Amino acid sequence: MAYILLYVDDIVLTASSHALRCSIMDLLSSEFAMKDLGRLNYFLGIAVTRHKGGMFLSQRKYAEEIIERAGMSSCKPSATPVNTKSKVSATASTVFDDPTLYRSLAGALQYLTFTRPDISYAVQQVCLHMHDPRVDHMSALKRIIRYVQGTLDHGLHLYPSSSSTLVSYTDADWGGCPDTRRSTSGYCVFLGDNLVSWSSKRQPTLSRSSARPNIVGWPMWFPNHVGSRNLLLELHCPIKKATLVYCDNVSAIYLSGNPVQHQRTKHIEMDIHFVREKVARGQVRVLHVPSRYQIADIFTKGLPQVLFEDFRNSLNICKPAVSPAGVC
Repeated sequence: MAYILLYVDDIVLTASSHALRCSIMDLLSSEFAMKDLGRLNYFLGIAVTRHKGGMFLSQRKYAEEIIERAGMSSCKPSATPVNTKSKVSATASTVFDDPTLYRSLAGALQYLTFTRPDISYAVQQVCLHMHDPRVDHMSALKRIIRYVQGTLDHGLHLYPSSSSTLVSYTDADWGGCPDTRRSTSGYCVFLGDNLVSWSSKRQPTLSRSSARPNIVGWPMWFPNHVGSRNLLLELHCPIKKATLVYCDNVSAIYLSGNPVQHQRTKHIEMDIHFVREKVARGQVRVLHVPSRYQIADIFTKGLPQVLFEDFRNSLNICKPAVSPAGVC
């Protein structure tokens, strides 16, 4: 929530809205004991660098500490955080001899995803095995660290945007888990040109059709979407247009707008009605996007290097526009 507030304050609001910002600060000060510390430069391990094109959020120092804790300061960098092979089984290989180290590193990497959504899927996968880490799981975790080592200077960019439309990409890797055959859902939400929310999570139930994981995944991101719209409304920046949701599953898109209920869709009836209600109210529009441009794939599966880097750039994760010592 803090990052959305920061984003709205410094990126969305224009210079003419300075009076509005002051009134919001005065209102908060009347309710809470607080003071204005000026422009944000460093907060909870996140460095904020301003430049003419916007802001750059980085956790480089924190990432270096993780690498040092793992004893991999001189490791060879990896081009991607996870390979394109099938997901690792929970019973693969032998038990890792230092589960405490595994859990410590996996937990630390979770916090790094605050400014590095490109590692969200890989971190989610290694966190699934924290209760019983194996050698192969540790190898997967080390690959993430090697990837972070090679991209230490990368971070999340926020740019001024004339658009205030909410756009979401949502996807699911159907039956990807080799042990439970549960699907992995992923989504990302853009406010204008900027990434404001993302997630990678294994679904709690088994899906018998390829359409269901996508439909089940939509209610998972919708509370976040509603919260963002309400927050912007309270800041006098209401979103008047419907949220655009891009999905590459044609069946899921058809079911989201088709009022006819078929026998073979009864097992997902509640989820379908949930999505249809939002579509009927004009709050959401579900559109098709080719798989080649489905950005949410980066949150559900391992990708080839070229495609991974393309999607990473689409998430505005890249090197800083100016050096940290530059004048912003």
